[in-house]
Amino acid sequence: MSGHSKWATTKHKKAVVDARRGKLFARLVKNVEVAARTGGADPAGNPTLYDAIQKAKKSSVPNDNIERAVKRGAGLEAGGADYQTVSYEGYGPGGVAVLVECLTDNRNRAASEVRTAMTRNGGSMADPGSVAYLFERKGVLVLPKQQAGRAIGEDEVLEVVLEHGAEEVEDLGESFEVVSQAADLLAVRRAVQGAGLDYESAESAWLPNVSVPLDEDAARRVFRLVDALEDCDDVQDVWANFEVSDEVLTSVG
Repeated sequence: MSGHSKWATTKHKKAVVDARRGKLFARLVKNVEVAARTGGADPAGNPTLYDAIQKAKKSSVPNDNIERAVKRGAGLEAGGADYQTVSYEGYGPGGVAVLVECLTDNRNRAASEVRTAMTRNGGSMADPGSVAYLFERKGVLVLPKQQAGRAIGEDEVLEVVLEHGAEEVEDLGESFEVVSQAADLLAVRRAVQGAGLDYESAESAWLPNVSVPLDEDAARRVFRLVDALEDCDDVQDVWANFEVSDEVLTSVG
């Protein structure tokens, strides 16, 4: 997964400063609103909301936007939408499995947008269940190597998280990715905070059990498909089971 994870992390950082910033903000605000509606407006008692707020803040979403989203979700302010989670499955170039998760108030619109993005970019829709079995729900926490003016090592991270449910720690270059069972994500996040370490994100994700290696041409086509899917207003997350080498990642740019 290293290639996929490194690509996704770099892409997310770039999105904060380029033309996709508006879509990223809207996606993060929607996550906050839904988390508040599901578990209440108090981040201390709603870990999903806490993590959604932290991710939004680290992506420079204005505090006013976050606060209004919490109020809308909790019913304290008018204007909240009835968002539902809908998943779609498909295949991309090179036989790559693609799992798309949407938050939408219009299922027909979401389905149409996802289908159009798929078919126009070398992908195809698949029946429910035909792709999902290739993925497993995990907790993923990403923390930077540079912490308060010093560099942390993998051994230090392992010492902090292993006793709290972490399954593996992967080196992504400028950061470490800590993978756990989804149910252990909160314990891992609290352990990291308790050790005085900062983190970039903590969230549940669908990670592939089997990966498909891609050459440069296939990688370009898969990245183009994922970009098109992420441009859909209702799409929150896109997961795909590809693996790219550092050389291919550098070449694709």
